[in-house]
Amino acid sequence: MMRRPIVIAHRGASGYLPEHTLPAKALAYGLGADFLEQDVIATRDHRLVVLHDVYLDDVTDVAQRFAGRHRDDGRHYVVDFDLAEIATLTVCERRAPASGAVRFPSRFPAATGISGVSTLATELRLIQGLNKSMGRTVGIYPEIKDPQWHRQHGIDLAALLLAELAAFGYVRAEDPAFVQCFDARELVRVRENFGCALPLIQLVEPTPEYAELLTADGLKRVARYAHGLGPSHTQLARGESGRPRLTPLAGLARDCGLRLHPYTFRRDELPSYAQTLEELLEFFFVEARVEGVFCDHPDIAVRVRDRAIEVQ
Repeated sequence: MMRRPIVIAHRGASGYLPEHTLPAKALAYGLGADFLEQDVIATRDHRLVVLHDVYLDDVTDVAQRFAGRHRDDGRHYVVDFDLAEIATLTVCERRAPASGAVRFPSRFPAATGISGVSTLATELRLIQGLNKSMGRTVGIYPEIKDPQWHRQHGIDLAALLLAELAAFGYVRAEDPAFVQCFDARELVRVRENFGCALPLIQLVEPTPEYAELLTADGLKRVARYAHGLGPSHTQLARGESGRPRLTPLAGLARDCGLRLHPYTFRRDELPSYAQTLEELLEFFFVEARVEGVFCDHPDIAVRVRDRAIEVQ
């Protein structure tokens, strides 16, 4: 029988509700996700909040509430605000601040804000509370976002995150938590300097800066500190005459013992070789045999995963 890959709710059930809001996390929990993702950013007073970007403009009403608090580039950065100020903001669907264009027009109405910015502690309390009341164990999947940026502003984000995780009981290798980061040096530091026992996931992008890391030798080095690799799904499969094929990266990672947790699967952003999200996910579960997927629509991923297991 096929092993059971995990479904990671990408920023919660972000295909249905504004990303990283508590309602999106609660919905993802209810839709059967195995892990809920948290992108972690620090405020000016060193509090941890759950947001994808180091700035607030794309998903909140910060420009209306705090006129004149932007930097020269026009952005309002999280690190320039205290938590009490950020707590006054409303989160909405992602949009381009310059044009106001919504990234995914078919999703939740962009003009409707339903929740505020969540602290990491509040989200962890929600997940652990649901685990108790629902009798399930749903894990967490925090990302150390832009650690160098935070360090430039006098904040050791990794240290703050690991301390918060420890306070909630996430310290052992068997605890239901992964820690992810795009910065390889930071993950090495987390493993070696902090002695973190949680499984680490090395995130990578299809950009030149990761070329050396994704060679056979580079992946061997990754395997010394990381449990797995989190590439874009476009790095693992390519369309050819309407049919997908695996890239060499999948085999290279497996040769080094790295698990594969590709991102981001969403029904409103499909590669040319897939007609539906179900078709795309089935290829990755059955043919690519990945150990997990980041998905905006966790209910679809759970359904396809479970069906794939049944037919094996």
